[in-house]
Amino acid sequence: MQDFEIWMFLAVFQEMLGWAIWPIAVLCVLATLALGVVLLRDRRLVAPRLLRAELLGVLGGLAAVAAMFAITNSWPGDMGGPTDWLLAIGIFVAGGLGTAIAAYAVAGLFAGRPGATVR
Repeated sequence: MQDFEIWMFLAVFQEMLGWAIWPIAVLCVLATLALGVVLLRDRRLVAPRLLRAELLGVLGGLAAVAAMFAITNSWPGDMGGPTDWLLAIGIFVAGGLGTAIAAYAVAGLFAGRPGATVR
């Protein structure tokens, strides 16, 4: 294999994640829209909420890689070439970012507006 093409990555991603790739994609779109709503409402990032979301993101990245191995019924030793390793790293990053975005959005949707006084 001489060239990397985006369609090759999508095919390997789908092979690694199996049926779960499309529900995960839908959840990512919904989390991104929810994040947009929270950012428009709050008009800023709330630091403590962002820190908690980032910490949960690391766990989400690990869970994404564990889910990949569970869905494909494989182990790290089964991964062959650099494409497999790059995509496993990509799955970790995507799982971490997705979890952090979703955690921040959910926390923002259920939290009061920052700076608002409760009466």
